[in-house]
Amino acid sequence: MKRNDREDTIVAGLDIGSTKISVVIGQPREGGIDVIGVGTAPSHGLRKGVVVNIDSTTDSIRKAVEEAELMAGTKIESIWVGVAGAHIRSFDSKGMVAIKNKEVQESDVQRVIEAAQAVAVPADRDVIHVIPRDFKIDDQEGISDPIGMSGIRLEASVHIVTGGHTAIQNIIKCTNKAGLKIKGLALEQLASALAVLSQDEKDLGVALVDIGGGTSDVIIYINGGVVYTSVLPLGGVHVTNDVAVGLRTPHSSAENLKCEYGCAMSSLVDSSESIEVEGVGGRQSRTVMRQYLCEVIEPRAEEILNFINTEIHKSGLTDFLGSGVVLTGGGSQLDGLIEMGEFLLDMPVRKAVPNQIGGLRDAVQTPAFSTSIGLLLYGQTHMKKSKTTVSGLRWMEKIKKAFVDAF
Repeated sequence: MKRNDREDTIVAGLDIGSTKISVVIGQPREGGIDVIGVGTAPSHGLRKGVVVNIDSTTDSIRKAVEEAELMAGTKIESIWVGVAGAHIRSFDSKGMVAIKNKEVQESDVQRVIEAAQAVAVPADRDVIHVIPRDFKIDDQEGISDPIGMSGIRLEASVHIVTGGHTAIQNIIKCTNKAGLKIKGLALEQLASALAVLSQDEKDLGVALVDIGGGTSDVIIYINGGVVYTSVLPLGGVHVTNDVAVGLRTPHSSAENLKCEYGCAMSSLVDSSESIEVEGVGGRQSRTVMRQYLCEVIEPRAEEILNFINTEIHKSGLTDFLGSGVVLTGGGSQLDGLIEMGEFLLDMPVRKAVPNQIGGLRDAVQTPAFSTSIGLLLYGQTHMKKSKTTVSGLRWMEKIKKAFVDAF
């Protein structure tokens, strides 16, 4: 296959997870995106979202990319990459500027955001996102889009997301070694939110939790804007480890048992149902009650939800979550988790899958692909902005040339 000659019409997303690496290739369309290629590979070089083995991670990325390219029938040269892990930190900041022509222009918004991000960031951290929360013009607060409004003073509240410099550089290194250029980095829970949340949920207030393999990533929206992000050091792999130890079975078998027969609440399963459990080191398989498997899983599922509950209360935004909590990510697929979540969190909870997608829809419409699809949508949005900027610059060049030719 030749390198893709239509690189500007293709967008690709890379989700580097603790348990698996996913690559999705999409073709942007009006109102969404068509998936044309999907590739996954087991992840052996990461721990809690952080690269611990460069070569293993690079090999996994390469395998996932090759599988996606083969399915899509095209090669990709660049990709949007998700960033997550325990190294992520975020904080709020404010900035203020004078409005130049008494009417807010795009340049004024850019200046006030730059003023808000002019804060000291430690040398060992990189800024990933500067996300505007809301704006204030003179004494008028709660403005989401200030362009065109009249005033003297423009203020902005922003949410700044940073990541560990070493962790980010290792992700970049692995991606480049796999033969890909990075078009941009995106916080994984921000990408997931693009794929699964509705605008109504964001406006009413919602907490999205992407339960991955090694971590659970939290993002909270109030009045349509991002107001809080965090990363919790618990995920689906901890449930799998408990099953492996509790049932004395290999890790791969524990993962299969969790996915096929697991339930967060043992009271929801048939007490007479039995399952086959593979032995360790060549020992014979044995039969155990399914309810016992779920009794092993239940305490860890409860712990994860209690961590989420504590984090939401820590944010101080519990009373503003009119839409409740949305769970996504591979770890959210555990049966009974929604029921347990509604009981422990004492608010509405739903499980979310990616939307706005066509093409190979069936292959990716599961919570495990929320981040990958979100990266495609994130890339699509930035491609549109880039094209708008480029066309604007070309138009200015034409005017300039016409002016020069005239004189």
